[in-house]
Amino acid sequence: MEYTLFPSSTFTGELQCGLVRISYNSCRNRHCPKCQNLDKEQWMLSRENELLPVPYFHVVFTLPDKLNPLALHQPARLYNLLFEAAWQTMKTFGSDPKHLGAQAGMIFILHTWGQTLSLHPHLHCIVPGGGITKSGKWKLARSKGKFLFPVKALSRVFRAKFVAALPKSFTGLDSAFYQSLFEKPWVVYAKKPFPGPKQVIEYLGRYTHKAALSYHRLLALDKAQVTFAYKDYRQSGVKKQMRLAPLEFIRRFSLHILPKAFVRIRHFVFLSSRAKPRVLPLLLGQLGKEFVPLSRQEKRQQARTRLGPDLITCPCCKTPTLVTVCCFIRAGPMPKSLPVALS
Repeated sequence: MEYTLFPSSTFTGELQCGLVRISYNSCRNRHCPKCQNLDKEQWMLSRENELLPVPYFHVVFTLPDKLNPLALHQPARLYNLLFEAAWQTMKTFGSDPKHLGAQAGMIFILHTWGQTLSLHPHLHCIVPGGGITKSGKWKLARSKGKFLFPVKALSRVFRAKFVAALPKSFTGLDSAFYQSLFEKPWVVYAKKPFPGPKQVIEYLGRYTHKAALSYHRLLALDKAQVTFAYKDYRQSGVKKQMRLAPLEFIRRFSLHILPKAFVRIRHFVFLSSRAKPRVLPLLLGQLGKEFVPLSRQEKRQQARTRLGPDLITCPCCKTPTLVTVCCFIRAGPMPKSLPVALS
C-alpha cells in the first residue's frame, strides 16, 4: 500500500508547497528492509537503559560453510544448535575460575548473511566485561576488564560442543562429514572493548530489525539485473558493486528468511527477561548507577525524537500535517479501513 501525500494545514484542495511524498504502509515483516525503524530505536533505548558501567566485549561465533546444506534443509534446528553451543561455550569459560569464576550475562543476535547475500550463519554476542558470582556480587573480568577469554580456546571448545550435539539434531551424517568439520579451525573472535557501552548497542542496532540488504545499498534495477553495493572485507573493506540476475538476487535474499516464530535475539543470565527486573537493579546499585526503567510510552516518544522529523511533517515547507489524497493498492491483503489523513 502506498499513500501519496500533499502538505496542507487544513486541506481545502489548495496546496501550500506542492510537494508530493510517497509513504509506504508498514508491513511489519521482520525481513522487510524498509519497516521497523521505530521498533529498532525502541530496542536500542531499552538496551542502553540496561547498560552496566563496565567494559563491553563483542564476540562472534561463525559456522563453517560445510554446514550450509543443513542450514538450507533444517534452518531452525541448526540455528538453535548454534545458539546452544555458543551459550554453553561462554558459560563454560565464565564459570572457570581461571578465566572469570562468575556467570557472564550476554545477548546473542543471529545473522545469516554476508555482504554479497551469501549464506553465512554467525552469532554476534554482546558480553559485559565481568559476571555475577554465587554470592550475587559483581566480578570484573581479567586485567580490569581489558581481556575476556582466549579466542583460540573459545574456538576449539565451541567446535567441540557443536559437533558433539550435532547427532542429536541431525541423523544420517557419516563419519567423513564429521571428520571434515575438524579440518580447519572455526572462526571465533572477540573485538577489543568498545570506547563506551553505547557504541556496542549502536553497532548492532543497525542489524537487529533489518534484513540482509538495506535500501540504500540498492543502486539499480531493471529486467536484466539488480545492482547493489557491498564491501569486500578480503580487501580491507573496499566498496564494490555486484550485479545479479533478478532470480539469482531473489534466491540469495530468500536464504535469509527465518522460520516462522524463530527468535533471533536471545538474552541470557542476568540479561534475560525473567532475571533482569530482579538482578539488574542490584548489579547497577553495586556499580554506583541507579536503574530507572522506561515505560513503553517513554521509549516510543524518545525513539521518535531520535529518528528526527516524522512522516506527518513536510520536509519542504515544514507544515506539520500531511493529508492523504490518493492510495495505490499493491500486492497483499487489503487493510480493514483506509485512513483519509495521517495523524
